[in-house]
Amino acid sequence: MSETVNIAILGASGYTGAELVRLLVRHPRARIVALTADRRAGQPMEAVFPHLGGLGLPTMVTIAEVDWSGVDVCFCALPHGTTQEVIAGLPQHVKVVDLSADFRLFDPEAYAQWYGHAHMATDLQKSVAYGLTEIHREKVKAARVVANPGCYPTASQLPLIPLLEQGLVQAEDIIIDAKSGVSGAGRSAKESNLFTEVTEGIHPYGVASHRHSPEIEQGLGWATGKDVVVNFTPHLMPMSRGILSSIYVKLVGETTAEDLHAALVKRYAGEPFVRVLPFGTAPQTRFVRGSNFCLIGVFKDRVPGRAILFGAIDNLVKGASGQAIQNMNVMLGFPEDMGLEQQPLFP
Repeated sequence: MSETVNIAILGASGYTGAELVRLLVRHPRARIVALTADRRAGQPMEAVFPHLGGLGLPTMVTIAEVDWSGVDVCFCALPHGTTQEVIAGLPQHVKVVDLSADFRLFDPEAYAQWYGHAHMATDLQKSVAYGLTEIHREKVKAARVVANPGCYPTASQLPLIPLLEQGLVQAEDIIIDAKSGVSGAGRSAKESNLFTEVTEGIHPYGVASHRHSPEIEQGLGWATGKDVVVNFTPHLMPMSRGILSSIYVKLVGETTAEDLHAALVKRYAGEPFVRVLPFGTAPQTRFVRGSNFCLIGVFKDRVPGRAILFGAIDNLVKGASGQAIQNMNVMLGFPEDMGLEQQPLFP
């Protein structure tokens, strides 16, 4: 597809919605024709996000007011649990990238267990592609609806999946210790996200109960062909953006940490957004800020037979809106990096 496509963004008043706008206004083949935000309907985008003023964007409306006949692609940045029925009701000509968690878990029973209610679009779920682009590119290419991965799962699966596929690390012994910026919790007002509650400290949350755990395990299970259970604990950091996953693995047989590094370098050679750093080099979140990159580091552990992996992303870009646009590009046959060429913002 070479022509310009018309874009609708549902939930444009949230952080991921704003990131979609920021990136898409510089995409040479994208035209934003509809923005929705029910509570902000009737307001211009710059009333919510002044940094997006002067771009000629459409006024925000309710979802019911969108004229779908003129829309080619829809990005859904709605809250979890609200997206299933909306997407199920969209016209079949509209391609969809869903940034919520509503279509990420492919087992309806697992979804009900972790999200507390039955899945409302199980028939549609069967045809959805999981949009971890570097791993599922061919399925994304053929899909009408793509479930964009969560931020923690993106930073955790990209270092792990190639190693599990090749049987280099033990699937039964994986520990993921991850840290995120506060924007990962969304834009709604919450006491726990106030400046005075977050600054000058770090704290774990969702201990042994975070909803990204089953998503990570699902992806790793696909890589191994068997059930995988990981020990995953997220932490909130006093920063606005960024995710760093520290991953502790046990090696198989005579495998070395250097072997892991070589396998990752080979697997991601030529990928536009995944960069494997030199062996023993640690990525930092400041090195991906504002970009669609994932930086991967590999270290030999001081404990024999173990290694340490790192994955660093910007949670709002590669962990959400950037990867969503990357998936759109794949779905439409555009160059995968189109609209995503910007380098990280530093310092």
